[in-house]
Amino acid sequence: MDFLLDNWLLVLVALTSGALLLRPLLTQGAGSVTSNEAVRLINREKAVLIDVSEPAEYAAGHAVGAKSVPMAGLETSASLPKNKALPLIVMCPNGARAVRAASMLKKLGFDNTHALTGGLVAWRAANLPVEKSV
Repeated sequence: MDFLLDNWLLVLVALTSGALLLRPLLTQGAGSVTSNEAVRLINREKAVLIDVSEPAEYAAGHAVGAKSVPMAGLETSASLPKNKALPLIVMCPNGARAVRAASMLKKLGFDNTHALTGGLVAWRAANLPVEKSV
């Protein structure tokens, strides 16, 4: 007990670093995927990449092969796949809208839906291909 009291600062640093190491595991929802996991789903399970960015954001830059389905028109879009069993990966510029969109898509019957953690920022950070619309 004396060790803990005498070295309270070291104990605090150890607890803080442990919490920071566990944070990604705790904050990543069950329906979230990293960029690398998204690529695996695309390559192995024919996942469809859905970008819920606004049209101007999509035109400024988006993942190669991503379908543009703005968040506002998500529920009525004809661009969504007819096969609801296909895995969907939802992305946006930073990942915040993708979580909400993935939740909406699950309510529409797309049970195999994942939000891309970090969005386009993480996609670019992983050096994955990005293109601009003309």
